[in-house]
Amino acid sequence: MSNIVDPLVGRIAARVRTERERRRWTLAQLADASGVSQSMISRIERGESSPTAVVLGKLSAAFQLSVASLLALAEGTEGTDDDTDRGAGVRRRAEAAEWRDPGTGYRRRQITGPAFPAEIAEIVLPAGARVPYPAAAFAFVRQVVWVLDGRLTFHDGDTVHDLEPGDTIELGAPADRVFANTTETDCRYAVVLTRDTRP
Repeated sequence: MSNIVDPLVGRIAARVRTERERRRWTLAQLADASGVSQSMISRIERGESSPTAVVLGKLSAAFQLSVASLLALAEGTEGTDDDTDRGAGVRRRAEAAEWRDPGTGYRRRQITGPAFPAEIAEIVLPAGARVPYPAAAFAFVRQVVWVLDGRLTFHDGDTVHDLEPGDTIELGAPADRVFANTTETDCRYAVVLTRDTRP
């Protein structure tokens, strides 16, 4: 997806830069912490490249944020203590920003508003797509994955779970994880996340 048709690319660029600068990290320090090359981080921060879900996973892990939190911040859906009513009420489907992974076609839409105590996102994982995340991307959060349509093959460390519609999995201690769709149709699932400890 080009930067022109995806307005979130610019917001993700600004959020990655802001998170790096908040920590007073150089590009080299973020590259060391994340395993993402300096040149790629620089292109992301300039809005010249849309990061894949895998790259976002590595960057969020370095920031000790979940991917959901990093994207929620980029989407402008993260609230503060003094705007607890912001986002309350009806949110129309057409108003929700949708992020698409340029590598796999994975699509993510934030469901909850900024004041809600849990982050809920809807994910569509295309047929044949496979998205790995490092264990650090799951630090400081509690998370449930709920399959809505299709079939999800979920690798939780060394354990593999085949999840059908209606199945849920509550994630335990951080581990390397893979979301995979080995079927020929899309898989749609929800991620429900709460934060254990703010880093």
